[in-house]
Amino acid sequence: MSRLIRLQPGPALDDGALADLYRADGPTLRVNFVTSVDGAVELDGFSEGLSGGPDKRVFGLLRMLCDGLMVGAGTLRHEGYRAVRLDEGRRAWRREHGLAEYPTLVVVSGALDLNPGQAAFAEAPVRPIVLTHGRAPADRRAALSAVAEVLTAGDDTVDLETALVRLRERGLAHLLCEGGPHLFGSLVAADLVDEVCLTVSPLVTGPGAGRITAGPPSPPKGMALRHVLESEGSLFLRYARAHHTQ
Repeated sequence: MSRLIRLQPGPALDDGALADLYRADGPTLRVNFVTSVDGAVELDGFSEGLSGGPDKRVFGLLRMLCDGLMVGAGTLRHEGYRAVRLDEGRRAWRREHGLAEYPTLVVVSGALDLNPGQAAFAEAPVRPIVLTHGRAPADRRAALSAVAEVLTAGDDTVDLETALVRLRERGLAHLLCEGGPHLFGSLVAADLVDEVCLTVSPLVTGPGAGRITAGPPSPPKGMALRHVLESEGSLFLRYARAHHTQ
């Protein structure tokens, strides 16, 4: 018979203890999402509606731990991403642990339909990277090259496996992907996801919203539960590949 365990409340965790729980050794592609109890990826069109204070705390901590922050172009535009910045305490933590002061923003875009003047590019403390493919429009590539390093991976579509190799050649070993669902689905289909950090928000939103993955079907991938945390009714789940070490 399967063994069921009741999780008991434990002591509160400070940021140092949380960082120890979420740190990963070796090259890792981690995906972070928030969802409602009934599986919605958004509320009123934005993920922000599902996120409370505890989720924002973990969200910021995961950014502190990563070398590169990966996001799809649609999510960057829709969610209004600003420059990726950290407070002084988290920058100090990164310096003490041998990391660059800020993570590098990595945007995945085939069409390069991006505004170089968006704060995520124009105000970035570290020059962002844009991943695209060989058929991306030359004029948009040139415009973005003024504010970002534009890398080509693939001929007609972005080859995510090749892209990861090129990012790691640049020292971005630990990558954090914040979506959106189509990028997550593509990473799953390419079998590139090492970890999923999922916040389950204590809300039932009803029908309408999509899932945290989108795109063509792909075979299921086995994951192992690393930990479960709880705060203010939200659950924080960390899953990793069954063969992926912490």
